[in-house]
Amino acid sequence: MVKIGNRPASSAPALPYWTKGDTNAFFGLGINVLVNVIVLSSLCLFVVNIPKDDVFGTILPALGIAMLLGNLFYAYLGRRLAAKEGRDDVTAMPYGPSVPHMFIVVFVIMLPIYLKTKNPVEAWQAGLAWAFIIGIIVVIGAFVGPMIRKYAPRAAMLGTLAGISIAFISMRPAAQMWDAAWIALPVFGLLLVGLLTDLKLPWNLPIGAVALALGTAIGWIGGFMDTPAVSEAAKDIAVSLPTFHFDKLFHGLSDISPLLATAIPLGVYNFTEGMSNVESAASAGDNYNLRPILLADGFGAILGSALGSPFPPAVYIGHPGWKAAGGRTGYSLATGVVIAVLCFLGLFGLLNAVLPLPAIVPILLYIGLLIGAQAFQASPKAHGAAVIAAIIPNIASWAAGQIDNTVTTAVGVASKMNPAVTLNVTDADLEGNSVLLHGLHLLGDGAVLAGLVLGSIVAFIIDKRFISAAIASAAGAVLAFVGLIHAEKVEWDAGGGQVALGYLFLTLVCVAWALTRPEPRVPDAEEIALEREHGIPSQTRRGAPEEVPPAVDATHPPAADPAPGTSAGTPAGASATGPKPAASAPAGAGTV
Repeated sequence: MVKIGNRPASSAPALPYWTKGDTNAFFGLGINVLVNVIVLSSLCLFVVNIPKDDVFGTILPALGIAMLLGNLFYAYLGRRLAAKEGRDDVTAMPYGPSVPHMFIVVFVIMLPIYLKTKNPVEAWQAGLAWAFIIGIIVVIGAFVGPMIRKYAPRAAMLGTLAGISIAFISMRPAAQMWDAAWIALPVFGLLLVGLLTDLKLPWNLPIGAVALALGTAIGWIGGFMDTPAVSEAAKDIAVSLPTFHFDKLFHGLSDISPLLATAIPLGVYNFTEGMSNVESAASAGDNYNLRPILLADGFGAILGSALGSPFPPAVYIGHPGWKAAGGRTGYSLATGVVIAVLCFLGLFGLLNAVLPLPAIVPILLYIGLLIGAQAFQASPKAHGAAVIAAIIPNIASWAAGQIDNTVTTAVGVASKMNPAVTLNVTDADLEGNSVLLHGLHLLGDGAVLAGLVLGSIVAFIIDKRFISAAIASAAGAVLAFVGLIHAEKVEWDAGGGQVALGYLFLTLVCVAWALTRPEPRVPDAEEIALEREHGIPSQTRRGAPEEVPPAVDATHPPAADPAPGTSAGTPAGASATGPKPAASAPAGAGTV
């Protein structure tokens, strides 16, 4: 069987450096990264109280050079893949500062040290050491990740990604949109029309730029924005180039042990999410080599920490969305260049004052819709329950965080109103009101790995591959016992071992069913077509002779091996870059 796109490179059309779709994707990804950099700079300034000169003169320039080099490398990988497969529709992987790590390094690492020492520089140094450790773990993951990706069910990997997307990428932007719906909903509607249908704006104007301009105009005309804030922000503009700060990094590494409890699981989170993102890109038609993707993530964090940034970068969720928008490789490189220039010039404060947030965040909700849909579209229908199982731990993690923040805020407000009153909210108090915070924390801690384990177990059981299910469950027992999943911190016998014991008992159940030697589930015709479309072997038939079930033979005879230059499942005469969508199909609907 010849995989999609295996035409001789000599007959391949040249991949252009810029397309009209790159304009849409650039505004989408660029705005996404822009928002994240604005948020992390605000966290440094107003939560950890790092001096403004250090934020705009050191941290942002360090982040900027990491963004420039990372996006340049991903654009190179995209062009190399296009040349290798003889295609002109390859989309580069998106790249930016990791959003979960952004909040964790501030609130879990830097803020406690600042509150204890009242020294923001010392807190910053601990953040640099933490980011450095994250980078080392991701580099190690580059060598073990491909093996995990090879055997993990697609439903588990994409379901985990969908959980992250729904909980951490979509919910906050959605809430921010409805806070100013009169600005955000017209922008959101314009994005949906332009990116999920085949309709175009007059003169083929880029939908992302027009949507942002529309929201900005509504915000300013409606009085949502503040003119004096623009003048104040303009005073922060200054040229700052990145320089190495080894002294701060080494000082932070001098007390490394407290950092490992969060750095180890979050480093594992980084390369696990990277694996899911690469699988997501493969589902959309771009099958990247996982190792260089993860190496770029790891070395980006290492370099950034040496230059003064405590914010590890990462390959982003959203490749299918930017591919549906028409992005190729130019959007990635342009994003890196523009974000780097903005960081070097200290322009983020000014942009924050000029662009209304409700006009920016709808693009994040759009990405959440695409990733959530892809988890079901690119997985076998039979694995729908496995997708949901992989989503649930991320939802639990998000809900637990919301409850924690609510309780902490309420206690703080009550203490300010009456310092003589000491409030103590216990798990029993919450459970008495049907708020199961302790259970949500157990389920949601280490959510990415937990989702991968749980989704794999469910998928393997659905396929009646009970030995594989037992192996996945045993892996869950080990991970839970050392605290990488379902525990607040990494330690031996985490949480008293009760979760690990549960996984162990589940392993025994799976082994008992394996002893009955049931026949594995037979994939249906649609599932076989899905496998052929993406050039992946069937996991339900792996290790067994390739057979077409009788039902498939009767109604959907298998296609003959294609001639060179075509792919399995591609009709004769169709382009080797993939089947062309039907005329009635919206432009963005055929993402996967």
